[in-house]
Amino acid sequence: MSDIASLTPLPRASAASSLVGAPQTQTPATLGKEDFLRILVTQLTHQDPTQPMENREFIGQMAQFSSLEQMTNLNREMSRMAGMLARTQAFGLLGRTVEVQDGDSVQAGQVTQVTGAETPQVLVDGRYFDFTSVLRVIQD
Repeated sequence: MSDIASLTPLPRASAASSLVGAPQTQTPATLGKEDFLRILVTQLTHQDPTQPMENREFIGQMAQFSSLEQMTNLNREMSRMAGMLARTQAFGLLGRTVEVQDGDSVQAGQVTQVTGAETPQVLVDGRYFDFTSVLRVIQD
């Protein structure tokens, strides 16, 4: 029974709550580390005791899990760095004149304030705009 294809998948809610005690936050089409752990635990639980999983199979699966964990950590850090870069760029616009997308029109004005949120916003003529809506910086 060590063949992973022969396993009956558990419902997502029970698998997530039984392993981590928290709700699943990933989309159903994405397999994450919780899903991988659920599959591994199910596989180990239902394996035939007379024919246990080979050491090399287990080591291979653990290596895959370790790689998945490292990729998850790397993705989280890259997102954090992208946010820091956006904030740094937004703070660089203080006092500069910019053009921002305002719905279907373009508005020009001086940046007088920048929020330090994860998605920075710039204050132009008394209105906040997402940093991503800045179309152009105009040389003063």
